[in-house]
Amino acid sequence: MVSRVEVTEAAAAVIGKLKALHGPLLFHQSGGCCDGSAPMCYPRGEFRVGGRDVFLGTIEGTPFFMGAAQFDYWSHTQLIIDVVPGRGSGFSLEAPEGVRFLTRSRVFTDAETDALAPPMSGEEWAATAA
Repeated sequence: MVSRVEVTEAAAAVIGKLKALHGPLLFHQSGGCCDGSAPMCYPRGEFRVGGRDVFLGTIEGTPFFMGAAQFDYWSHTQLIIDVVPGRGSGFSLEAPEGVRFLTRSRVFTDAETDALAPPMSGEEWAATAA
């Protein structure tokens, strides 16, 4: 099965640390400028997923969403969530740890594109998560 979002080992380690500190998490990547287009990590329940947001899958058991407009640009790629030293300027939970999440990507092959399940909307996800 082809996944729309993956995570590096380094990012997985940071997610594990953040879960231990904050409990269940949620990722969202919007289409804003600057850090607004970076993956942002929040305590689950402190970010309201919109009905038009797109659920891409889970990384380390954490749901990952993307704004619908941003998904239009990224739908042909697999997102690979990584972490690098430095601080973003957003409200993402990793900022005090001296690192920031970033998105790397690769284009799906034609076969992978054919194998992808249709994405679920934030509204559909919320109905299944309730």
